[in-house]
Amino acid sequence: MSVEAVLSRVDAQLPQALERLFELLRIPSISTDPAYKAQCDAAADWLVSDLQSIGIPAEKRQTPGHPMVVGHADGPGPHLLFYGHYDVQPVDPLALWNHDPFDPQIEETPKGKLIRGRGTADDKGQLMTFIEACRAWKAEHGSLPCKITIFLEGEEESSSPSLVPFMQQNADELRSDLALICDTAMFESKTPAIVTSLRGMLQEELKVTGPDKDLHSGYYGGVAMNPIRVLSRVIAALHDETGRVTIPGFYDGVPELSDEMRAQWDALGFEHAQFLADVDLSIPAGEQGRSPLEMTWSRPTCEVNGIWGGYTGEGFKTVLPSEAHAKISFRLVGRQDPEAIRVNFRRMVDGLLPADCSVSFTAHGADKACTIDVSDPRFEKARQALSEEWDRPAAYIGGGGSIPIAGHFQSILGTTPVLIGFGKDDDALHSPNEKYDMDSFHKGTRSWVRILAALT
Repeated sequence: MSVEAVLSRVDAQLPQALERLFELLRIPSISTDPAYKAQCDAAADWLVSDLQSIGIPAEKRQTPGHPMVVGHADGPGPHLLFYGHYDVQPVDPLALWNHDPFDPQIEETPKGKLIRGRGTADDKGQLMTFIEACRAWKAEHGSLPCKITIFLEGEEESSSPSLVPFMQQNADELRSDLALICDTAMFESKTPAIVTSLRGMLQEELKVTGPDKDLHSGYYGGVAMNPIRVLSRVIAALHDETGRVTIPGFYDGVPELSDEMRAQWDALGFEHAQFLADVDLSIPAGEQGRSPLEMTWSRPTCEVNGIWGGYTGEGFKTVLPSEAHAKISFRLVGRQDPEAIRVNFRRMVDGLLPADCSVSFTAHGADKACTIDVSDPRFEKARQALSEEWDRPAAYIGGGGSIPIAGHFQSILGTTPVLIGFGKDDDALHSPNEKYDMDSFHKGTRSWVRILAALT
């Protein structure tokens, strides 16, 4: 089958592809807000109809939450599964948007054309690159180059409560040779990339309680233990002077970066000084002796995401608070066990408390890291296909964030995930004025055409 003919069709049909994308973007499928349940259903219906329009039998599958969309297309060769999500983040604060977030617009900028609107980059624009690539293959050759399953979720932006049960119940149907995920970005907005590792996540909330009520600091200050002081001591004890996390057993299962991968990352020429300067910082604060990319992509972290207690309103109130609270998250790598870290963290906190103070914990989730073995020759085929489209060598990179679905493909389906996305650093994901570059959409579609050809 001619790849060039399919690529030419993608180019010729770009205006129509944008019209379809805009139709999907206009549906406010905000999964976390029950007020938008009907709109999430509408987005699923739209995708079912669109897949059926190109000859991919698809249906909406109900869950306790928002529906899944599943479609299957027969073909020769390997079986590839494609995953994306059609739900989006809320748009607040609305006043910071330059226009209606669900009225997508094409904007001309000094860097080129971009598509502005909620869901453009996360993840409707990304998922439609793959669907448009399939559409072009079908239109040009009458069939797809291999067997393909489309699997689209509607709860990714609200912690995916229905995902794991659905995958477990439909494992035989969803199992495939590779699982393609388009929900990532290019390196420094210019180098096409395949993400080969994602950090896991552990989230803990704690409440330290001292006296049975807030106390007058004149009467009790210096005599009664202040829970904020206790909590501050706990937080200060989580790292040593070199930036290492001090929780016992925390680094169990953390692998050292291979010399080959370190050399490849060094060759990317990452400007860490500019990376920090962009947020008005200048000094790396993590583990000493580790490069910034290494800390972001292959090392675990412990961070305080929120802390509160006592009086925080206008003016001043001189009290010793009864309670102090914190939210603490851990990004995990390699074979770190989140539940073992949770146990050790809680034991450490318990050991730092005065006898007349107590602590309670609330768990907010735990996911293991995802590490992908790129020795499979199909990864190199995909990398070469990306390199051809973008006219620069594609890179294997790490991911500092967490995409739990990648690990679920491994643990539930036994399927290797391949993470390829075309987002850029300034896409404003989850923020006002989210955008997706026109070349990300256009060349992203062309990239999938090349990758499908390379993998089959």
